[in-house]
Amino acid sequence: MSAKPDLAEDFPQHAARIHEMKVRDHHFARLYAEYDDLQHEIRRINADIEPAGDERIEQLKGRRVHLKDEMYRLLEDDARR
Repeated sequence: MSAKPDLAEDFPQHAARIHEMKVRDHHFARLYAEYDDLQHEIRRINADIEPAGDERIEQLKGRRVHLKDEMYRLLEDDARR
């Protein structure tokens, strides 16, 4: 696993599709960018680089799960086409 977890590691069956959709689907690209930003912020908090309370961390993680679920749905929908 890389130091920076990537969506393709969680959904290896969609690795190529993730890249394709980031390029051709603006909605997916926006979700992915937000997911990536959240990943970065959560890593900084966990490394004690950026301070945050438990409530903030839980909010960030909840949003990350929501984004991941939405991107998975879009990937699955695209795979069925």
